[in-house]
This record gives sequence, C-alpha cells and structure tokens, in this order.
Amino acid sequence: MLAIRQSLARRSLAPSARALSAAAVEEPLAKPDSPNFSSGPCAKRPGWSPAIYGSAPVGRSHRSSIGKAKLKEAIEKTRSVLGVPADYRIGVVPASDTGAIEMAMWSMLGERPVDVCHWESFGKTWFGDVTNQLKLTDVTEFNAGYGELPDLAATRKDHDVVFTFNGTTSGVRVPDLDWIADDRTGLTFNDATSAVFAMDVDWSKVDVTTYSWQKVMGGEGAHGMLILSPRAVERLESYKPDRPLPKIFQLAKKGKVDEALFTGATINTPSMICVEDYLDALNWAESIGGLEGLKKRSEANLAAVANWVDATPWAHFLAKDPKTRSNTSVCLTLDTAPDNVKKMTKYLEDAHVAYDIGAYRDAPPGLRIWCGATVETSDVEALLPWIEHAYAKVN
Repeated sequence: MLAIRQSLARRSLAPSARALSAAAVEEPLAKPDSPNFSSGPCAKRPGWSPAIYGSAPVGRSHRSSIGKAKLKEAIEKTRSVLGVPADYRIGVVPASDTGAIEMAMWSMLGERPVDVCHWESFGKTWFGDVTNQLKLTDVTEFNAGYGELPDLAATRKDHDVVFTFNGTTSGVRVPDLDWIADDRTGLTFNDATSAVFAMDVDWSKVDVTTYSWQKVMGGEGAHGMLILSPRAVERLESYKPDRPLPKIFQLAKKGKVDEALFTGATINTPSMICVEDYLDALNWAESIGGLEGLKKRSEANLAAVANWVDATPWAHFLAKDPKTRSNTSVCLTLDTAPDNVKKMTKYLEDAHVAYDIGAYRDAPPGLRIWCGATVETSDVEALLPWIEHAYAKVN
C-alpha cells in the first residue's frame, strides 16, 4: 500500500510533466515480492515450493493403483472446487487446452450448423480450424475486434456454438451466459482456460468446457481438462463424424463414450509430477474458501489496476465495456509509441519487477498483467508505480 500512496501523492503533477521526464516519477522504493505476471504459465500459488513434489509417485505407472488414485483425486477435487454437476464427465486429456478443445470439436462438430464466436486470437484459431481443417461449410462467424464482443445473442439455439469465455489476449470476457438458450438443441463449446477458477460458469449453459492447468491455477503445462454435459455425451454416442480421428481424439469406443477416460484412465501418459502440482493448487484453493475465495482474490487484483487506471490519464483498458473486463488477463493500452511499450517491458524485466507483461503478439501494443488468484494484490499494487516510472523513462 505504501507504493500506491506514494503514486497517488504525485497526482498533483501535470500529466505532461510526469510523462516527459524521468525525474517526474522517482524509482519506487518497493518491488513486487513475485515478479511473475505472465498470462500462461501463470504464477504459482503463494507459498509454493518444489517440496510439494515429494508425494508425487514418480517412477510409477500412471495405471498403477496409486497413479489412478491421484488422477481420480484430481478429477474429484476439480468437481468439488468448481461445483461441476454430478452427471457431467470430467477427464484429463493431452496437449493442454488446445488439445481439449480440438478433440471435442473433431469428435462432435459436423452434426449440425456451427456458430463460432471470436474476438481475439485463440477464438479466431478455433474458427480457422472449423473452416480450414474440419472443412465444415455451414458455419457462421460472429466476430469483433480487440476490446469488444460480437453480438452473442444472435447465435442460434439449434446450432452448435463455439466460444471463448475469456479472451486471454484481449482481456475481454463474456459478462454472463444469459444469451445461451435453456431449450437449445445444439451444443455449446466453451473454451474457458483463463476463466475457470476465477469467474462463475453456469454449468447448465455449457456442454463442452475446456481449460489447462497452467492458466488460472498456475499448474504445469501440457495437460488439459475436458468437462462434458450429458448432452455432449449423447452427441458422442449418436454421431460418428466422417473424418479420421487420431487416437488422442477418440472419446468413444464402439458407439459408447469411453467412461474410463473420466475416471483417471488417461488416453496417453501424463506427468505425475504435473498431477501432483495440480492437486497442490486445488488443495490451496480449498484452503482459501474454494471458488469464492479464488474469485475474490482475482477481483481484488483487477480492482487495484482499475483504481490506478482511473487516476492515470495515459493508461486505458483494452476492453471498452467495464462489464466485459477480464479479472485474469488484464489488458491495457498506453498513450505512447509501440517501441516505447517494448522498452518499458524490457526495463521492468531487467529490474526484476515484472516478467512477461507485454501484450500478446497479435493484440494491440500494450501491457497484459495477469491478475488471477495466485497473484498477491500487494504485488499488483507494488507493480503499478513501476509502470509509471518506466513510462516516464521512455517518454
């Protein structure tokens, strides 16, 4: 809080004076305890250390009794923390969130027309896969530029709908899922990799939900999660796509969903060290109040940035509507040249203040500050005066 008070005390200076001279903002006294603000892999939970791997069954088969028990525990704790309904299947799958959403699309799309909604780079990738790789022809694109949402209410309830709950590279999220019809006949495919464990997901509105461990919970990479509603399972058992499916995409056998995949028998070999890391994150989540505790921490981080932006005339949220601001991947634009933004991010990294906070390569130049629950609000507060200092140095 000291750093924030020092920053606010300087507000009496004219913006132009503060922007044009490095002397206008002196080097802050405090640095974040953790400079890890990457949007993926994300910061580890507070207090994490490699000691947590001591209970990992390394050197053991993931199909041994202890291996299967660990994977089943990961599934059960996921259900508990996220409040996933009992009749939804949860599975650990390969290749991160990308693998999870791709295997779902390859296995289930094509039975009916598809609406694809995107407003940033990853959603655009799924649209490209639907049209260029799956080569589906009855596809409607609902898109918007960085900082905005498309007209989601225009999607149709008898179509399958693919969307990204939180645009990690744009900092724009869906404010709610009210636009999804309760009496829909199509399936909804929800890429939620930087939304789960930080935002409310109305499970009655989503049929396929995917995410990866290295996002909101700060787990290790390469593993994805696939959550299927009963309606999604019905699609798997009633529809056989006219395309070859690689082994790691095969969710059904002989016309029936492969139930073993949703009890811990993974398609390929998972890292038991990564599983242990995910379990540690879930245990920490339970210790701070579960999903509600996680959301409060993330929302407090967003509030710290929002208060600073309100008082900083040269910093702006990329998300144009406050209701759509992400509380995980917080994206900002700055009133300065793109080269200056690069100089700022390098300066902050070299000073060991903030790592990996440059905007995504396809997004407008700016900053992307990860504000998920594993980040301490005190570290966000300590970062902000340093951003002012870096801005003054390059302008």
